[in-house]
Amino acid sequence: MNDSQKKGGLTRAKILSPSARKAIARAGAQARWAKADPERQNLPKAVCGSNEKPLQIGEVAIPAYVLDDERRVLTVSGMSDGLSMARGGSEIPGLNRFELFISRDRIHPYVSDDLQKQISNPIVFLTPTGSKAYGYNAQVLVELCEAILSAREAGVLQKQQLGIAQRSEILMRGLARVGIIALVDEATGYQEIRDRTALRSILEAYISKEWLPWTQRFPLEFYQEMYRLLGWTLDPSSKSKPSYVGKLTNALVYDRLPKGVAEEIRSYNPVDPNTKRRRFKHHQFLTEDIGNPHLEKHVSKVVGLMQASENWREFKHLFRRVFNPSRTYGDKRTVDMSK
Repeated sequence: MNDSQKKGGLTRAKILSPSARKAIARAGAQARWAKADPERQNLPKAVCGSNEKPLQIGEVAIPAYVLDDERRVLTVSGMSDGLSMARGGSEIPGLNRFELFISRDRIHPYVSDDLQKQISNPIVFLTPTGSKAYGYNAQVLVELCEAILSAREAGVLQKQQLGIAQRSEILMRGLARVGIIALVDEATGYQEIRDRTALRSILEAYISKEWLPWTQRFPLEFYQEMYRLLGWTLDPSSKSKPSYVGKLTNALVYDRLPKGVAEEIRSYNPVDPNTKRRRFKHHQFLTEDIGNPHLEKHVSKVVGLMQASENWREFKHLFRRVFNPSRTYGDKRTVDMSK
């Protein structure tokens, strides 16, 4: 590296935020470690989680991570400490102890074949800082505690094993089988990543990257029935409609698409400050394979409810029954159909 490159690097480092510098340094370290140890390149990586913010169950703290394949793992050493087990002398902390513990005659009958297989094959992964770590699927902790407590209930545990059983009981009081995933997600911060990822997948499925040519998506019956229920007169030859019709269309249709879709469409298709209108129809931003078919199916359901109603009040009653009014839909500035 020449002097000008060094100066450029120093100048760049000065304008970067501390978090950005830290991320760059971490990426560089990971690259160097991967080069030194090619096996690392094939290991799953933790996308979140750290020893600094472990899974807290009562007074017990166990380091937890979520891997890039969405497996939730607890470190082997953390589980060993959490159960008050003495760590073995293995180069993999705690592994010898777990395998030895479940192989003993007093415990083995209560350990399923699947649990034994998982304990014998810990997950090797890289932490967010690039360190190699060993862990078990979070569910292993629950199943192991259940096995230990079953052995205690049968009265087969030795005196020195009763302390482990007592710690298992404490852990089981702090979590339930169905709740372990949520607890790990909350402890690692993966809940926010999961929600963002899920929303991004929905938006990609529903919203087209480019607006589509206009096509008739709302049948004439939709407006005929709406006007009938409101006591209005519809002129089929007129393309202009009261602005209230647009608000009703948002409330009845667009705001009933998956959460986030309507807001994203509005950002793509804003109101022109000069004309006070939107340049395109919202449905021109929906995908042909998922977005618009969903829209048309929903419109058909709404038309059916309209046709089955004698007046607007009866229609709103049917609409609330079918489309769950307790759910929050779209932009709150549109007409509230839950009242």
